[in-house]
Amino acid sequence: MKKIFLLMMAVCLSTYTYAQDEVRLPSPQTSDDYSMPVMEALKNRRSYRSFSTAHFSDAQLSTLLWAACGINDPVTKRITAPSAINAQDIIVFVCRADGAWRYDPNEHKLVRTSRKDLRGLIAGRQEFAKEAPVCLVLASDTTKFRHAAHDYACMDAGYVSENIYLACTAMGLVTVARAQMDKEALHKELGLKNTEELILNHPVGQPK
Repeated sequence: MKKIFLLMMAVCLSTYTYAQDEVRLPSPQTSDDYSMPVMEALKNRRSYRSFSTAHFSDAQLSTLLWAACGINDPVTKRITAPSAINAQDIIVFVCRADGAWRYDPNEHKLVRTSRKDLRGLIAGRQEFAKEAPVCLVLASDTTKFRHAAHDYACMDAGYVSENIYLACTAMGLVTVARAQMDKEALHKELGLKNTEELILNHPVGQPK
């Protein structure tokens, strides 16, 4: 009975938290909390197109977003992913059943951009992508580059994408990198500027 009560309280707290327009994430697990060495993660990295509907915790999301392109040096504000001319142009959006959120790496928080479930626009004709509890969408702020913006944007998105892959592998999560999505509709729903370009997306979840 006590376990049921605690579970109900956790669900209610989560519902309240995500009703807000800004959510501060818990501290990411940046040490040896995940014991998989880098070489083992590289060996085990796979693309998955089947996802469980199991709960995806804020702690998991926090660590995954930090691994994607979070701040790994608070003094210099460098991030975990390489970036052409240190432009740090990649913007990560978190899309879930309760809406869409823009990740702010400097404050390690989520800022709401939509209250709609946008996973259908991300999935398109690939229905499996809608099963994932979380979809990470990568966009680039092309104003960060003086020339060849699209080329640099794709390069930087690739770095962040690989970080997501390796973090998922180490955390026991599964994902796949995708370019397919309804870019026109998503661009509008996410409130992107004309100079912000959608590049990739990553459905993420527990293995099925």
